[in-house]
Amino acid sequence: MLRSPVEIAGVTGRSDRAFKNFLETFVFFVAAVLAVVVAQRTNASTALGAQLFFWARVVYLPVYLIGIPYLRTLVWATSLAGLLMVVFGLF
Repeated sequence: MLRSPVEIAGVTGRSDRAFKNFLETFVFFVAAVLAVVVAQRTNASTALGAQLFFWARVVYLPVYLIGIPYLRTLVWATSLAGLLMVVFGLF
């Protein structure tokens, strides 16, 4: 019988969840940036998108660790917008 993993609480749990969330989105970010560069479709918009993603993810960690729910969502949405700006550079 498989046991469910123990839920980590507090700042340690939030740190673990933030790291896992980063790993999930970072793979898509790297793939999008590589695709844009290989396709030679880089422009100001894709560069801004990459910067938005990067800086939003930098801000996301302390906001998540502190536990500010609505600001955390806003920062995450900003990183998603940056990722989409990179992806839309392919079209």
